[in-house]
Amino acid sequence: MISLPAFAKINLDLRVLGVRSDGYHDLRTVFQTLELHDTLTITARPGSFAISCNDPDVPLDRHNLVWKAASLLWRSAKRTGVPRDLHVAIEKRIPAQAGLGGGSTDAAAVLAALVRLWSLDVDPPTLSRLAARLGADVPFFLVGGTALGLGRGDDIYPLAELPRMHVVIARPGFGVSTVEAYQWFDAGLRARRREPAARPVPAGWPAWTATMRNDLEPPVVKHHPTIGRLKQRLLDAGAVLAAMSGSGSAVFGLFARADAAARTAADLARPGWRVACTRTLSRAEHLARHKRALAVVARRRIS
Repeated sequence: MISLPAFAKINLDLRVLGVRSDGYHDLRTVFQTLELHDTLTITARPGSFAISCNDPDVPLDRHNLVWKAASLLWRSAKRTGVPRDLHVAIEKRIPAQAGLGGGSTDAAAVLAALVRLWSLDVDPPTLSRLAARLGADVPFFLVGGTALGLGRGDDIYPLAELPRMHVVIARPGFGVSTVEAYQWFDAGLRARRREPAARPVPAGWPAWTATMRNDLEPPVVKHHPTIGRLKQRLLDAGAVLAAMSGSGSAVFGLFARADAAARTAADLARPGWRVACTRTLSRAEHLARHKRALAVVARRRIS
């Protein structure tokens, strides 16, 4: 049995550049890994491939990205039939329909683990291409830290990292469908978007952080004003930056001080909401945490 973390993400910046010929949107986004994570425990046992989860809303069949990841890797290795003799237990801490990449990060963690468990000869570029077939966010979770995503968001380029920040994540008592968020954007609000005025940023932050924005935020806020009010509460509490992550519904605030973040998280807590206090995770920390977990995999390799 081995366990490994699957870290959440936020989008520090998200620009929707247009619609592609394949129906997806062209994006330019900046991802940031968070310490907030799910935990995946993979156990070898005879029988069919199976998934269990502590969240009753998570599908346990072929609709789960973990299942899709295992099946895709199995087929890519030219193995016949379907994956078997493994059980994956998912301990969910990342809220669903929040723009935090909960399903995508679980899929990426399973890909990385099963390459070792099944003794596959898969190089990083090939693994990244497989990850992109599962979802636009999945390749990022093989890299972590602060990174630029182009194309659908799946063409990943590591960036200079932000200094460590404490992060308050607040998901109201509703989710936002990614499909709906992009439909609302396409409905016409993009014509009225404006380049944000440069804002002061802390010393040591990269220059691009002065004009961060999320193009999906205005149309989503129009349908869910609670998100806009939540963002303002984070700013009023002293967040250096607050924004909706991805297509929502989670909103994040970046704080320089841990005590201010913890106090704000406590103030925002209410029944039906998911509020968490976490921190940013650098690329080196992300890779080190995965490396330690995968070292255990190497010692317990399953043929």
